[in-house]
Amino acid sequence: MRIFPAVDILGGRCVQLVQGKRESATAYGDPLTCARRWLDAGADALHVVNLDGAFGESAKNADLIRALVKETGVEIELGGGIRSVKDGTRWLETGVSRIILSTFAIKEPESIRTLSREFGSDRVMAGVDAKGGEVAIHGWQETAGDYIGWAQKFEQLGAGYLLYTNVDVEGLQGGIACGPVKKLIDCVKIPVVVAGGVSARADVAALKDAGAYGAVLGSALYSGKINLSEALEESR
Repeated sequence: MRIFPAVDILGGRCVQLVQGKRESATAYGDPLTCARRWLDAGADALHVVNLDGAFGESAKNADLIRALVKETGVEIELGGGIRSVKDGTRWLETGVSRIILSTFAIKEPESIRTLSREFGSDRVMAGVDAKGGEVAIHGWQETAGDYIGWAQKFEQLGAGYLLYTNVDVEGLQGGIACGPVKKLIDCVKIPVVVAGGVSARADVAALKDAGAYGAVLGSALYSGKINLSEALEESR
């Protein structure tokens, strides 16, 4: 199972949010420095989110993210503010391994087919942000139907990966909810990366047992609640 340390970028700084709320941001310094810290500790992949993009400024942090891609040279999945095929194309051309389409994928599902045909399905990841079993969109403020149904639709349209985020536990550092994860993994054939609540070695073990392709480590990693080397060891 892969481990993806999160590098979430807001206003040019690496931050972590609680429940996706901008006002909850805790800053941890330069994103490239943070990325190198996790890579030096053994990680070989990163989960990067352009939070300014998610909050409506899609072009912000572009130079910084391009530098991060170029200087690290590792597997990077990138999300945040991708609201058009043009946006997705531009980010894929920077060299990220794959882009994450969330609200845009719900609003315009055919974008997944378009991008997967042009760049390959392995470079297109659909975001399944679930809140109480419903897909959450627009900054997790609205819901748009059953998360399993959407996941299956994304797979049918050509997404090569899914990113499942359990909004109910995201950022709270209280552990994962394994039931919804297992249900999703059992309903699709494509790899699933899980975010939200991964806070202990036992969470990593549970996700591995459930068949997850990867786990995103965010708030608990930055606060020191979970140790990267232990997570990597558990994932092998």
